[in-house]
Amino acid sequence: MSRPTAPKGARTVAGQVFLLQIAIIVPLVAAAAAALLLQARTASEREARNRSVAVAETFAQAPGVERALHGPDPTAVLQPRAEAVRIAAEVDFVVVLNRAGIRYTHPKPDRIGKKFVGELGPVRRGETVTEQIVGTIGPLVQATVPVKDSDGDVVGMVSAGVTLEHVAAPVRNELPLLLGAAGVALLLATAGAAAVGRRLRRMTHGLGPTEMARMYEHHDAVLHAVREGVVIASGSGRVLLANDEARRLLDLPPDAEGTPVSDLPVASPLSTLLTSGSAATDEVYEVGGRLVAVSQRPTDREGGPPGTVTTLRDTTELKAETGRAEVARGRLRLLHDAGSEVGTSLDVARTCRELADFAAARFADHATVDLRPAVLRGEEPTAADGDVPMERVAESGRAEGGGAQITVPLQARGVILGEAVFRRSGHPASFEEEDLSIAEELVTRAAVSIDNARRYTREHAMAVTLQESLLPHSLPEQDAVEVAWRYLPAMAGRGGGGVGGDWFDIIPLPGARVALVVGDVVGHGLHAAATMGRLRTAVHNFASLDLPPDELMWYLDELVARIDQDEPADSPDAGVIGATCVYAVYDPMSGVCSLARAGHLHPVVVRPDGVAEFVEVPGGPPLGLGGMPFETLDVVLEEGSRLVLYTDGLVEDRQRDIDVGLSLLLATLSGDPCRTSEELCDDVLADMLPEHPADDVAILVSRMRRLAPDQVAEWDVPPEPSAVARVRAAVAARLTEWGLADEAFSTELILSELVTNAMLYTSGQIKVRIIRARALICEVSDDSLTSPHLRQAASTDEGGRGLFLVAQVADRWGTRYTPTGKVIWAEQPLPQPTRLPE
Repeated sequence: MSRPTAPKGARTVAGQVFLLQIAIIVPLVAAAAAALLLQARTASEREARNRSVAVAETFAQAPGVERALHGPDPTAVLQPRAEAVRIAAEVDFVVVLNRAGIRYTHPKPDRIGKKFVGELGPVRRGETVTEQIVGTIGPLVQATVPVKDSDGDVVGMVSAGVTLEHVAAPVRNELPLLLGAAGVALLLATAGAAAVGRRLRRMTHGLGPTEMARMYEHHDAVLHAVREGVVIASGSGRVLLANDEARRLLDLPPDAEGTPVSDLPVASPLSTLLTSGSAATDEVYEVGGRLVAVSQRPTDREGGPPGTVTTLRDTTELKAETGRAEVARGRLRLLHDAGSEVGTSLDVARTCRELADFAAARFADHATVDLRPAVLRGEEPTAADGDVPMERVAESGRAEGGGAQITVPLQARGVILGEAVFRRSGHPASFEEEDLSIAEELVTRAAVSIDNARRYTREHAMAVTLQESLLPHSLPEQDAVEVAWRYLPAMAGRGGGGVGGDWFDIIPLPGARVALVVGDVVGHGLHAAATMGRLRTAVHNFASLDLPPDELMWYLDELVARIDQDEPADSPDAGVIGATCVYAVYDPMSGVCSLARAGHLHPVVVRPDGVAEFVEVPGGPPLGLGGMPFETLDVVLEEGSRLVLYTDGLVEDRQRDIDVGLSLLLATLSGDPCRTSEELCDDVLADMLPEHPADDVAILVSRMRRLAPDQVAEWDVPPEPSAVARVRAAVAARLTEWGLADEAFSTELILSELVTNAMLYTSGQIKVRIIRARALICEVSDDSLTSPHLRQAASTDEGGRGLFLVAQVADRWGTRYTPTGKVIWAEQPLPQPTRLPE
């Protein structure tokens, strides 16, 4: 509430008092200063007269003055003496006269011998005269005394005096001090008046007399008209004021003011509170059949006068209304709490359990929730589902016989999902009319959450189905690595973001090599899963070209950039920028692993002795950003080492920093070197995963193998036609040693065509290598970058049929480039061992 203020332009009471004080103080200070000035001037004149008389009498009675007057030249004798006395006595003149009034001495020599100005008659009769006249040296105060001889006759006169200017000099010297004192007095008086004015202004809040009178009348009217009793008591315990409502509530007599509080007709314990003067807040007392809320505060806080002020409020009717309002608030609080405790996840069964538990604890003694089977499958119920019995999903509380029951349908978007039943034991009428609306509101809110969870379940199932169709269903056969993997999609209903875009892959490459891939697409849901499928397909295609890891990352980065450009700008799922990937190619013959990464976490290598460490692969930007090159790191891995690739969902968590997660990963991977790759995956998930992962988790553990020396054979072939026959013979002999004599003919045919083709395009060294793994691999390498192409030869062409024959005999064939040239390879299936009948 704002304080009352004086109207604009009105003079406040404090201002009027200040002006009145100034009007009194200024004349008083001025009068005092004038009186002091006049007193100082009068004192100066009195002192001048007394000094003049003393100097004149002293000079007149001085020895030799009488004799000098009778001498021949009085001036010559008396003038020096008179001037010496004048200077010593600090008077303006000392003049010696004869009885005729003729000067014998004077400060101004030209005045000697002239008539003296002043009253001389009384002096001739032997009297002393003091007077203020205008003499030859200006206005002055002078004293004239007679010079008597031994007989008492007047033989001359001596006059001494001081000019008025000399008299006023002490007053002028004291004038600054006098005026300064007057100014200080005026300043102090003004400051005191201002302090009084400020104090008065605070007390009156800047109001004028009219406003103060109006405010008093208003407050008096309010005090006696308000529906709250007010009793003000003094420090001595007497009633100073009691308004009309206080008189009514306490039944006080008309002359209650001035009565001791202890004598008021008030019963205990209220009387004890009033006489104690202690503080109280909304304490309820019964007074005359009414319930009165009493509050009491002392008035001497913050410098106030001693005493107490007591307020009384009739709460008889309010208490009944408060009871009803408290019930209403309790129901609103129930619905508010239900909003935060029911529907906390996107899991249908969990939401039903939350509804049953909440209702059994806060609303009923027993609660059940039944749903149609289609809802549990994530489907929307249809009219045909009306005849299908519902399934009990949740039950909570204690069911007893008798009592009341409320059955409310679970309905969302006009579709019946199920029903909720609430029971209270005891009297059949234990539910009130308002409880019906509470039950309907409670179930309606829960139904919306259940329907949202149902729709999420359907979409999640679709995303999982899509993701599972895009991820590898089985691992390809290869001899380079022994692989174990785990993939865990995040559950949005349990704290995660739903199915995401994490993926992994094992891609066999020519030359018994293998490519290992782990990637992560930003986001969750169908869009992330579909994008993951596109990237996985792209990696397969690029890997089939046998590109180096850094070059493959560059092409993948370009693809992601094009995908972003093709997405509509207003699409809520637009953009793949931020996808990460790590790509590794392992050669089991040399043990060299080539790695490149795009914004992905560093791989981990677990050495055969069980020590785990990160592989510091040069980091490129996430896919789609463009403009930055990628680098390949070549590392030699011992046989039995494990290469661990993973996504960030394994190490990132809301409860810990990623650096802590990475350290924990190293600690988990280090240890017992005898663990299998499967056991390693299980240990990592057990130690690393939170209860409800917020993101997908993919982990790929590859145990490195090496091909035995007797599985590989190599020959250097000079670029001459006669060398072809020697190579064919050597290859046939080695195949016989391997027990593959039946494959010798087709292998010799493939090598003849590939070696002959290499001799046509290179003059350098040619190398032939055969590898016995899951397939028989033939490789011919040279220093030429010319790649052969399969074409349909015409009937008249002499050549062009060699690669056609190779393609017909081999399962697969192709070309890969190396830093020194190219390698043409072909694979043939090995015969399966014959199973003897049991």
